[in-house]
Amino acid sequence: MYDIDVLQQRISKGLADLDIPNKPANLYDPVRYMLQIGGKRIRPLLTLMAADLFSATDIDAALPAAIAVELFHNFSLVHDDIMDNAPLRRGHRTVHEKWNSNVGILSGDNLLIMAYAQLAKCPPDNLPAILETFNTMATQVCEGQQLDMDFERVATVSVDEYLHMIRLKTSVLLGAALKIGALLAGAKEADAQLIYDFGVYVGIAFQLQDDILDVYGDPERFGKQRGGDILANKKTYLLVKALELAEPTTRSALDNWLADHSNPSEKISGVTAIYDALDVRMEVEAAKQLHINKAYTALDAITVESSRRIPLRQLANTLLDRGQ
Repeated sequence: MYDIDVLQQRISKGLADLDIPNKPANLYDPVRYMLQIGGKRIRPLLTLMAADLFSATDIDAALPAAIAVELFHNFSLVHDDIMDNAPLRRGHRTVHEKWNSNVGILSGDNLLIMAYAQLAKCPPDNLPAILETFNTMATQVCEGQQLDMDFERVATVSVDEYLHMIRLKTSVLLGAALKIGALLAGAKEADAQLIYDFGVYVGIAFQLQDDILDVYGDPERFGKQRGGDILANKKTYLLVKALELAEPTTRSALDNWLADHSNPSEKISGVTAIYDALDVRMEVEAAKQLHINKAYTALDAITVESSRRIPLRQLANTLLDRGQ
């Protein structure tokens, strides 16, 4: 099996080798910029790791699909940043801030087109199944983003609704990245579904971990401002659960903090104190662990030698053990 560093080098070279035109500059410079400011490249790495899991031969046939997954991910980030009016991405100015929203929309569209151009390089026999997986994922990511925006306008969201939203917005891309790699390596349908499930459950656990770290994480390790979700009144698992558990007096206090934008530090402290009183962190930790267990159950059921599953388990552990 391939070392992760080798796979990451393949991905970096594949992205560097993309034939991106120079003109018109306002279309292609943002594409280059988005790819150059990096990221962990976890999703294309998962595609190659899945291909490696099921194949004893070279994984070069899976590289175009891995690049397609990364291009799609960057397309979604460019557009999400516009919708969220986000000023920074990966520590750099977002595309719409560096250029403008119209440039961001068009360059994001082009990233999506580039993704399909890479998928077209996949072996013809695999292409129908890969396109079905990719297109289903792409639709679900859009659905998840819309639900996330819809949640901003409603007072109450259930835990099940929240988990459904993060599954679509975040997790299905991890699952599809893995499943596409598995399909390219000739995995059986049942195994391809299991590795998809593994990715989805890891993705949900990863997002729940993000919810915890926003409030309780070490900013030095997490790399984000503590309490950002609280200040934005973002519907996280913590807030959803707090609204569900709070009795009338506590609910009134929580509603007052949600309406207060005058003192950010006091708001973070006040909401966190309510979370502590309701012990919602324990609720989120339990939900995270439930999805981690489901992920490893799916991974362990895949019909390959147990030693070949170790790299994926180690990567999942690394993703879920950060920032605290």
